[in-house]
Amino acid sequence: MIEKPLSHFPLVSIITVNYNQPEITCDLLESLTRITYPSIEIIVVDNASPSKNPDIILEKYPYITLIKSNHNLGFAGGNNLGILVAKGKHALLINNDTEVDPGFLEPLIAKLENNPEIGVVSPKIRYFFTPDTIQYAGFTPINPITIRNNGIGFNEIDHGQYDSDAQTNYAFGAAMVIPMKVMKEVGLMADIFFLYYEEMDWMQRIKDAKYKIFYVHNSLVFHKDSITTGTMSPLKIFYLNRNRLLYMRRNVHGMIAIASLLYQVFIAIPKNLAVFLVKGQFRLFTAYVRAVTWHIKNLHNPELYQSPRLN
Repeated sequence: MIEKPLSHFPLVSIITVNYNQPEITCDLLESLTRITYPSIEIIVVDNASPSKNPDIILEKYPYITLIKSNHNLGFAGGNNLGILVAKGKHALLINNDTEVDPGFLEPLIAKLENNPEIGVVSPKIRYFFTPDTIQYAGFTPINPITIRNNGIGFNEIDHGQYDSDAQTNYAFGAAMVIPMKVMKEVGLMADIFFLYYEEMDWMQRIKDAKYKIFYVHNSLVFHKDSITTGTMSPLKIFYLNRNRLLYMRRNVHGMIAIASLLYQVFIAIPKNLAVFLVKGQFRLFTAYVRAVTWHIKNLHNPELYQSPRLN
């Protein structure tokens, strides 16, 4: 389907979260100075950076809005803080460790403007340091038993095999555009996730509201993520596994939820703990135990099922 050209350019609020990486954030902002879309505002949320003063971002780019949080609110809370002050018709949430192609925004906004049934769009994302390699061209569904899914095109050389727009199951938190009207309807990201799985939960709520999610092939963003999985830190192990179970509790229901819980308790959790022990990764073992026991401590906590609203 060929999108109609934009007859006007609705304001887009570009929101990014900085945490102790002002130089990296400035690289993103520098790439945004070269974009061809004419109607934007830029909001940088500093997530209480402990040592690197974010003021240098504002000094170099005085036209942005810099919000300083008093606490580290994580990915979800930081972006939510930016959304609350955004004035645009659409909000682009983009990782600070990305750089953008000059014409990346027009196809995303055209897709939303021409298709009101679409609630979120994400661009094609390739790795910054290996720019011929795809990181994201869509996502498969999350298996309701294992609570895992796969990235479409992940780590593939880009030969044009994903050069058509496609409905997909989840947008990618590294770069996604959501109309403000959709956020007013479904609410913001659940900040209880803090890190990992928050956008997957958000996408599920958006789909539950009968909106579609699309991958847009002719919009290109480069992500400075490592092409390999990278070192698994205790922080990453804790939040990945705590939030996988949190996603299950919030989004899997009925008999499938029972099957999923049995799988986690009797297969996934024992297996993962055994692997950490066999490999002598005791710090990761402890982080995984903390992730599981967090759910026992919060077995009846109603806050697990709440999401902030956008008035």
